[in-house]
Amino acid sequence: MTSNTHRKATIAVIVDNEPGVLARVVGLFSGRGYNIDSLTVSEVDEAAHLSRITIVTNGTEMIIEQIKAQLQRLVPVHRVSDLSAEGAYVERELALVKVASSGEQRVEALRIADIFRARAVDSTIGSFVFEITGSIEKISAFVDLMRPLGLVDVSRTGVVAISRGPDAI
Repeated sequence: MTSNTHRKATIAVIVDNEPGVLARVVGLFSGRGYNIDSLTVSEVDEAAHLSRITIVTNGTEMIIEQIKAQLQRLVPVHRVSDLSAEGAYVERELALVKVASSGEQRVEALRIADIFRARAVDSTIGSFVFEITGSIEKISAFVDLMRPLGLVDVSRTGVVAISRGPDAI
């Protein structure tokens, strides 16, 4: 891989769960002109007051290394792991997809949802809300297929990821 080759990086950051931490992490990215493709955060250890921030970004190897080094220097950060570079990991996203249609388009939307293992979590006479979980690519493909069938709205959670095997992160 040359230094100019861009790659996607999924970075897990364990931080203190306190006000302002997320703002500092996002500020690090915006202040240096780095893009965040996806960001999720949730408390993972209530007793220790720790949260996990999962960031999907992209850049050259040098930029990814700079991001990780700068994240590690932030005071509330306990651990930074580039899941996409450190071995096997599981990555998922959840989306709610609203489709308004009738007749054959409604039947086709249900058929495609079944193929993608999306489930209808809300239904009215004129619309469905589907819940779908999977890779970014799977969700994007589902959304693309729903466009001509009456796609109204999409809400995506962003990526969550975890390393495979017995070790943390």
